[in-house]
Amino acid sequence: MLSAPAKVYLYTQPTDMRKSFDGLIALTRNMIKLDPLSGYYFVFVNRNRDYFKILHYERGGYCLWCKRLEQGRFAIVSGHGDSVELSYTQLMMWIDGIALESRAQQKRYSKPSHSYPVV
Repeated sequence: MLSAPAKVYLYTQPTDMRKSFDGLIALTRNMIKLDPLSGYYFVFVNRNRDYFKILHYERGGYCLWCKRLEQGRFAIVSGHGDSVELSYTQLMMWIDGIALESRAQQKRYSKPSHSYPVV
């Protein structure tokens, strides 16, 4: 099951869904330019935008989740470069068919990350 704290990266280019672990690991390293062992979620979508796979590394091995729509398509998410960073909430909205570009998230409090000097 997907957990909320990890970062999510959506690869915006069409991906051949015949790729499994090794092919998606190579895409993560070579195209997204991130370490697939990072614990982040990497999302890949096919050309028709009706099928996606999520690659994730957990303690001891890789996990692969997929979903194929019987009707409809996943929305196109635009960004700079070949990948877009999403929050967990945005990923869940995207999976549920909500177009992210047309929704504005209201500002919420987040605890600032301070680095305090060690005394």
